[in-house]
Amino acid sequence: MDKQKDTQKIKAAAALLLAARNHEVALARLPDEYVPVDAAEAYAVQDQVSAALGEVGGWKVGAKAPGAQPSCAPMPAQFIFAAPYHFFDLLTAGSRGIEVEIALRMKHDLPPRSTPYSEAEVVAAVATVHPAIELVSSRYTEYPAANPLAGLADALSNCAFIYGPGRSDLGQIDQSIQHAELYFNGLEVAKTVGGNPVVDIWPLVTWLVNHLCERCGGIKAGQFVTTGSCTGLLFADKGSSVNALLQNIGKVDISFAQA
Repeated sequence: MDKQKDTQKIKAAAALLLAARNHEVALARLPDEYVPVDAAEAYAVQDQVSAALGEVGGWKVGAKAPGAQPSCAPMPAQFIFAAPYHFFDLLTAGSRGIEVEIALRMKHDLPPRSTPYSEAEVVAAVATVHPAIELVSSRYTEYPAANPLAGLADALSNCAFIYGPGRSDLGQIDQSIQHAELYFNGLEVAKTVGGNPVVDIWPLVTWLVNHLCERCGGIKAGQFVTTGSCTGLLFADKGSSVNALLQNIGKVDISFAQA
């Protein structure tokens, strides 16, 4: 496929995903002719969609295991909310996947440079750590996406991000012993210790920073980084209240309208 056709394919895939976000189409899956051939093409689709959605307020990043290839997606600023937050009708039409996560907020920019950033430099650039919930809802009605690259193009099903108050004493973050709890309507649905599959979040965040330096000008002061689920993915019903607790970090409370 030549470069012009590549560009047309990326634009067409992004247009479909945007139409699905706007509820203009029901998209069961990404048509085969628009499925990315590799991660670079999937990220190019992400970038097209992100540009249409406006300012980037943060990034989600994750991996399936320590040392596994990470993946990431932008989180639009318009869908980032401080807790407590009630979803009246926004974003409630699709599935309400809930992930309890450790999130970081950047203190200053880390722009592109000739050498990669070290983990120590990335840690030093973080201002605060936050308890967070990522609201997961795919633009595809068939979920999860049959092709992982189609899922990557769809921003890894990011729908919204809700964060609790931050704290600046980063030394106490140890994901390997982090306690996390999740409640739906007051009933405990998850309780974990060290539930994030990467175990140590800092190599993951360091990868993200260097990836963004190559991709889009680096990471910016004030942006969030959310680092993968501590509790797995669970789905809340309409009308639910959701309460998340990360021990020694904080809590996040959200709720959904019934209709």
